Amino acid sequence: MRSIGEMARDSGLGVSALRFYDRAGVLGPAWVDPASGYRWYAPEQLDEARLLARLRRAGMPLADIRLVLAGWSGADTDLVRGLLQAHLRRLEQGLTEARSEFSTIRELLDHRENPMTASPLTGTVHLSLPAPALAAALDAVRFAAGRDPELPMLGGVLFDIEGEALRVVATDRYRLAVARTDADGHGGSREQVVVPAPLVDAMRALLSGNESARFAVEGDRVTLEADGRQASGQRLAHDFPDYRRLVQLPPGRRVVVEVPALREALENGPVRVAEEREPGRSARDISVLTTVDDRTVLVCGDGAPDEDTCTDNEDRGTGTGTGGLGYHVGVDRGFLLEALAAGDRDRLVLEFGPAPTAPLAIRRAEDEGAFSLLMPVRLDD
Repeated sequence: MRSIGEMARDSGLGVSALRFYDRAGVLGPAWVDPASGYRWYAPEQLDEARLLARLRRAGMPLADIRLVLAGWSGADTDLVRGLLQAHLRRLEQGLTEARSEFSTIRELLDHRENPMTASPLTGTVHLSLPAPALAAALDAVRFAAGRDPELPMLGGVLFDIEGEALRVVATDRYRLAVARTDADGHGGSREQVVVPAPLVDAMRALLSGNESARFAVEGDRVTLEADGRQASGQRLAHDFPDYRRLVQLPPGRRVVVEVPALREALENGPVRVAEEREPGRSARDISVLTTVDDRTVLVCGDGAPDEDTCTDNEDRGTGTGTGGLGYHVGVDRGFLLEALAAGDRDRLVLEFGPAPTAPLAIRRAEDEGAFSLLMPVRLDD
């Protein structure tokens, strides 16, 4: 017999998924301990669980999966083959429709871009910035810059200059970071410049003192001067997505956390291993978070001995409180650790959205202009 944790490890289904399929009547345990409530699975159920995982990865509806499992061990396989074929036809039809829609969208983009009349980059910007503040801003966002060659516009940091403020922004789709600093010398309209990540790193290396730094844009060239040294290179010839739309989030529950204690809980606590489906991304460790009374953040186990236990960090100084647990949110553990480090504070605010599908925000209590967002990871399959 396998425990639910062992079944999750061997089948590729998460513990939360196994619980879900039990409640849905798709794959229940062979035996449940009446005293402890532990779920136990028979050896022959492992093949069924692996089949279920494959069907879910293929996107088969739950109603069809139930019938496939019911007919899998029978001598007559016509029902199973028919269900597989019907689902394959749906996928092919969906792909055909998606190709048609994407083709239309590309045509709309072609009309919008009109490359035959596009003008070269001619913007001119001159700014004076406090070097320590610019260094801190770059440190707060650099970790979120993208590396996907298919999306070169995300492979840098946006310098968004408006009035007497400079906002720097980076995103790789799965996380987004924003920081702000004061800027002097720009009296024109709003300007946006995407600086490639290697040039950002070269600029950051100059910002070691307390002097002012001078940031300039001349056409397609970007330059930073500080302490008698200079870093210069070409800006990215791409538009950055409208990040202001991405950070318009519904109000959520804010919990102040002690960063050293939360980091310890994340590094030493249980994780799920999510097999990433996106091309070019490997399996990653997922930490499952929840809250108690909006005052304590807990790192929850997946396959813990009592199945429903979360690691309470109360004795580690992350807060106090007893009461009902909030919903569970899954986040990439490495991404969260990087966001905590970029926050550069012993105490930060974690803001949970109104639903587990909303981004998790990491904020500085005293500075609303510096924050990062992490996209959640689905926990139901």
